[in-house]
Amino acid sequence: MNRRNLLKTLGISVGATVISAEALAKLSENKYAYTLPENPLHKPLSKPVTAIILGAGNRGTVYGSYAVKFPEQLKIVGVAEPIPLRNERHTKLHKIVESNRFNTWEDVFKRPKFADAVIISTPDNLHYAPCMKALEMGYDILLEKPIAPTEKECRDILALAKKKGRIVGVCHVLRYAPYFVKMKELIAKGAIGEIISIQHFEPIEHTHMAHSYVRGNWHNSKATTPIILAKSCHDLDIIKWVIDKPAKEIVAMGDLKWFKKENAPEGSTARCTDGCKVERECPYSAIKEYYERRSRTSVLDLPEDKSKHAEVIMERLKTTNYGRCVYRMENDQPDHYVTSILFGDNVTANFSMEAFTSYHGRRTRVMGSMGDMVGDMEELVITDFRSRKELKLVPTADDVEGYKNSGHGGGDLLLVRDFVQAVAQQNPKLLTSTIDESIESHIMGFMAEESRKNKKVMSIKI
Repeated sequence: MNRRNLLKTLGISVGATVISAEALAKLSENKYAYTLPENPLHKPLSKPVTAIILGAGNRGTVYGSYAVKFPEQLKIVGVAEPIPLRNERHTKLHKIVESNRFNTWEDVFKRPKFADAVIISTPDNLHYAPCMKALEMGYDILLEKPIAPTEKECRDILALAKKKGRIVGVCHVLRYAPYFVKMKELIAKGAIGEIISIQHFEPIEHTHMAHSYVRGNWHNSKATTPIILAKSCHDLDIIKWVIDKPAKEIVAMGDLKWFKKENAPEGSTARCTDGCKVERECPYSAIKEYYERRSRTSVLDLPEDKSKHAEVIMERLKTTNYGRCVYRMENDQPDHYVTSILFGDNVTANFSMEAFTSYHGRRTRVMGSMGDMVGDMEELVITDFRSRKELKLVPTADDVEGYKNSGHGGGDLLLVRDFVQAVAQQNPKLLTSTIDESIESHIMGFMAEESRKNKKVMSIKI
């Protein structure tokens, strides 16, 4: 088998077919980089899709960046954001006219419809109301996950989207990452035989946990959403998507074990800046994380003048939650969480979300009747039991032209590209993560949380 035919057999450049034992046996090199082929359903646009961003934080910035690179495809024509600095940045970046700047999402909908779509990247508890209003007014929607904080609200959005015939794309960006796209493709083509079970692991990384789920916006599940949805609905969704069978039952365990007042070290203070005696040796020191390492400072809304950053960071640590002791917050999110799920055809999955790791990046093991897969989003290793040969695939994560590794293994901007095409063509089939497709993994999350709290196995009914 020559190299060209071998690549075709492996589906690296033209779409996957079965990776046979014979193909593996004839492989002279067992490691290949790959990119995904262009979607044949994409069409040139006669004019850009127009959109309004509701919530100009991190995710709104990421999705809006597609318009900066590809203004002929997407144009951001409005922004709603109560934090002046973020509002101003988006206005300048996208050249938004003054009349299309708003402080709150409610202000946007006081105007007649003036764009094709809205991008909802507001806090979790502010997804439902603007989404329902946008649907009523005839907008298509790109909706940051989770869909909404409750099962009823998720189902309400789905029902209204169907009634109005609008597109609601949910930002399950891992479905667009070349790594997971290839994994699903190969499983569907029988590369490892009949799928039996999956083990999936999300290491949050200890300082990320402290940043987002102890000090940060998602520290309290009652004010936002449970961590299984706020952080890991991505993971429940990708498990479901890869297996491609209905979820039947779920059971979950986990709790908040470490970030509690009783674990505060002797000599610690309410803030890291209050003369804490253990701050220099604490792995969660806000001074080390934000002031010295300058890590994750986007949440601090620093001015453009970098000469003022040190002063502003220290002021933020003295006045916001980001400077508070991680053991003295009002947080209630579990710092370790495990779930077991039964799917159709008796396929099982185990998922573990762990705060206390020195690293991040999802890890997955897929067990099949004729082989297995092991991967970490950087590399996917397929082993054939019959030949005992292995193949290593490395996604290049080129995203779209001009970008590399924009986020979530390249999935962030690949999602936006498909959403733009879906809106332009009015064809939701161009998206793999419509609300119809995404609702099941959210139900899995709600049932997991109920199982964890009530210590029982929950049925999943869609």
